Amino acid sequence: MDLDYIKGVNLGNWLVLEKWMNPALFDGTTADDEYYLPTQLDPAVYEARIRTHRAEYINERDFATIKSWGLNSVRIPVPYFIFGDRAPFIGCIDELDKAFNWAEKYGLTILIDLHTAPMSQNGFDNGGISGVCKWAQLPDEVEFVLSVLERLARRYGHRRALMGIEIINEPNTTTCWPMANVTERYKAVDPELADGTGPIAFDWLKNFYITAYHRLRDADKGALPADKAVVFHDGFDIEQWKDFMRGPDGKLAPEFKNVVLDTHQYLMTAETMGCPQTAEGYDDFVRNTYAPMIAEMSEYFPVIVGEWCLFNSVGCGVDTHGGQSVLNGEEGAQAETLTAEQKRSLYQGVAESQLAAWSKGSGFYYWNYKLLTDTVNTPGWIGWDAWDLGRCIAQDWFPVQK
Repeated sequence: MDLDYIKGVNLGNWLVLEKWMNPALFDGTTADDEYYLPTQLDPAVYEARIRTHRAEYINERDFATIKSWGLNSVRIPVPYFIFGDRAPFIGCIDELDKAFNWAEKYGLTILIDLHTAPMSQNGFDNGGISGVCKWAQLPDEVEFVLSVLERLARRYGHRRALMGIEIINEPNTTTCWPMANVTERYKAVDPELADGTGPIAFDWLKNFYITAYHRLRDADKGALPADKAVVFHDGFDIEQWKDFMRGPDGKLAPEFKNVVLDTHQYLMTAETMGCPQTAEGYDDFVRNTYAPMIAEMSEYFPVIVGEWCLFNSVGCGVDTHGGQSVLNGEEGAQAETLTAEQKRSLYQGVAESQLAAWSKGSGFYYWNYKLLTDTVNTPGWIGWDAWDLGRCIAQDWFPVQK
């Protein structure tokens, strides 16, 4: 399969909320995630907030901007309640419809990324409910997720803009679980609800992916055409997938067509793996770990780096302990430790080395297009502007793509 090289960006925090990217949306509540937000607001207030946010956060102009940066694709995280059938949450299929119309006007493609699951597939705040990871243990909810994928395939499978559908974002597997330290880092609001929380086994995940693939392609179910990709996330262990979907000859089995592997690689994760917090350390890690890894796995599947960015602790002036913010109780630097020129050099360097590493595969999606956090006037957020691609381009940290 020839996958056109993807140069893309995520539209995170549009249809799936992340508090750190737009704290004002959570004003007047103690909620840290989307699950608890509607429990603390009057229903009319909640609906007004959500609808206003969605209308203002991403619109046609944003697609024009993304095109002007030389990018050709967007990855759009969507929630499991996208079709509006899981009260009290508000569906957002109309917004995705608009995104397809904008994408087709401006010549961009869309990767639909099912970013959350009921009772969460990872326990992260971006999985919908913090500190709870039980979805894979609930057969009815597993079936519900499959039905959502089918409905998305039926609705968008023949749209010119569709690049593909990603089965589920960042399932928290037995490899990732000890590193992510979910139950400590993301404290559950309701311990009873969180009871039984735990990682997803790779055998289970592989079986689920194969089931999802067939349900997406099945003429009576999803009917996703063969020219649209089925994308699966590596569960934070890219080595696990060398024998996946293989026939007896070691090649991709003939019933599997246009399957793409998504891996998320952040410098903040590299830091937790022992990467030195220096510009040289980042460069060495990217060149000697990420680049060969992407090249090797591209022998098995087309590989995209569906999430990455320039963010790192050197740019923040403090050790972020794997990307933890003031919302997690971290202090954050009180003043810049680097000059503007030093910062530009740091970020241009990590941009160059990461873009070179991703070129060993089939493309990338930067996380994220924008965030609303004011990193200039709000104490503790120095360095977090690196998550916002628009701010990176404006400060000459990230090259406009050719």
